[in-house]
Amino acid sequence: MSGHHHHHPFARHSHDSADKVDSALESSREGLRALWISLAGLGVTAALQASIVAFSGSVALLGDTVHNVADALTAVPLAIAFWLGRRAATRAYTYGFGRAEDLAGILIVAVIAASAVASAFFAVNRLVDPQTITHLPWVAAAGVIGFAGNEIVARYRITVGRRIGSAALVADGLHARTDGYTSLAVVLAAGGAALGWGWADPVIGLVITAAIAFVLKDAAREVYHRVMDRVDPALVDHAESELRAVAGIRDVSGLRLRWIGHHLHAEACIVVDAGLTLLAAHEIAADAEHQLTHHIPRLTGATVHVDPATHPGDDHHEHLSHHRRSHAAAA
Repeated sequence: MSGHHHHHPFARHSHDSADKVDSALESSREGLRALWISLAGLGVTAALQASIVAFSGSVALLGDTVHNVADALTAVPLAIAFWLGRRAATRAYTYGFGRAEDLAGILIVAVIAASAVASAFFAVNRLVDPQTITHLPWVAAAGVIGFAGNEIVARYRITVGRRIGSAALVADGLHARTDGYTSLAVVLAAGGAALGWGWADPVIGLVITAAIAFVLKDAAREVYHRVMDRVDPALVDHAESELRAVAGIRDVSGLRLRWIGHHLHAEACIVVDAGLTLLAAHEIAADAEHQLTHHIPRLTGATVHVDPATHPGDDHHEHLSHHRRSHAAAA
């Protein structure tokens, strides 16, 4: 009976890990699904805009359509990153390939920065060399389509990105929002031109540049936090309280969380009674890992180190190390 009791948590514990791997794959699948659905949405948006360009001959609109198509393609490196992140760890990449997502995030931030620069360039260019916009109702209609399509995609990507914990997907959603802003600029410029305000087009271009700069700041912050391994401090508090609630844990002497792609990994140092058997101590560590992976969202793995409780002032590790070395030397 006792043997069975000791064995049971480990059987359950390995089953949990399998569940966690499944949920990790599911979140990657969800991320990929969000990318493909939103890419299809942007494709429809661009096709509608292109058909209007074809019979209105609007240069402003052509620029917006080309820009939207080029930007939609940032979904490709992100999809590759999600696909890479699902690959198993190797002897060289022992933590797996989740970081590919952060690289894709950096690329997306760079594209948003390029959008801001391009937007400023075109606005200044139009100030110096004003151009007349023709086929105004069609241009406005295409701009509305571009804005609506991008904003819907932006909201969808940001929602899924937050749900699965992918900073890069959130950044790509923010990126779609900047594209919506450039389409909105086309609408406002057409409105201004209809009222005979020649200056409306370039001035709105500069306002949109400022709006893109704000979105850039948000996207850059998301990706910077992820690359620097920042986690929400409240999450660390939550994980620590979960550990302290585990029977047999006397103290939590250390806890670290880090992101690998859109999954979290934890390293914890727990203090247990020094008189426990190795098996009993291991059982507590297994329970600690079980509780962490079950109660901390998106946590797929935890390494738990067990320290025996010692009296104040005696450094167990140092003593142990010297003791072992002197024995080895005597032998």
